[in-house]
Amino acid sequence: MTLPDAFLNVPLAHRAYHDVKAGRPENSRAAIAAAIEAGYGIEIDVQLSRDNVAMVFHDYDLKRLTGVTGPVRMRSVADLAEIPLIGRDEGIPTLAEVLTLVDGKVPVLIEIKDQDGAMGPNVGPLESSVIRALDGYEGPVALMSFNPHAVRALAEGAPHIPRGLTTCAFTSEDWPVLNATTRTVLARIPDFDRVGASFISHDARDLRSERVGDLKSKGVPILCWTVRSRDEETKAREIADNVTFEGYEATIPA
Repeated sequence: MTLPDAFLNVPLAHRAYHDVKAGRPENSRAAIAAAIEAGYGIEIDVQLSRDNVAMVFHDYDLKRLTGVTGPVRMRSVADLAEIPLIGRDEGIPTLAEVLTLVDGKVPVLIEIKDQDGAMGPNVGPLESSVIRALDGYEGPVALMSFNPHAVRALAEGAPHIPRGLTTCAFTSEDWPVLNATTRTVLARIPDFDRVGASFISHDARDLRSERVGDLKSKGVPILCWTVRSRDEETKAREIADNVTFEGYEATIPA
């Protein structure tokens, strides 16, 4: 499936349009509502609850964003709904709740976080939950993951939904627990065609890599993450078709 033009027309707010000092934590309903009001697209992350429901949350552990310790995966939907995000009296939402809130008003880019632990083939439950949540959703939506096995599972379970690979240079500094062989392989983006990807979302710091240039020359849409200033956005747009941003007010093209 081709990535809809909606994902190229407006900047994508990273983890929604968040600003914890303004009461809008990452991936929160408040940050999502703010993105809609501003007219931005939305990039969000999903993790899996104990009862196999896709939750809109970035980290594997609750600590940084809630102050509560322990993995998201060990808590039920009901438990997670009662754990307030730091900066706002609001629990962790399900993907279904977020999709109801967005209701097709702006494009939604959903990153499926790797559940295998090593970018391997132990995937399925989170991808299936995301597909269930999207059943009947009619707004512009696309799916992506760093794990090619996850993207392949999405292709098999929901071939009608556009999907892509989240990509980067996979340095040891950024990925200290991932083995060197896996990092080297993934950095080459060898699975693009195999998993039926139609775009990549690449690390803005590495947009001039040879492989990104190769994909761009073939007409593949290039999104990027994460730009944090207008200057970074201008530089990224020399190569990327669109940006995922945070920490400033991105420009919406006229």
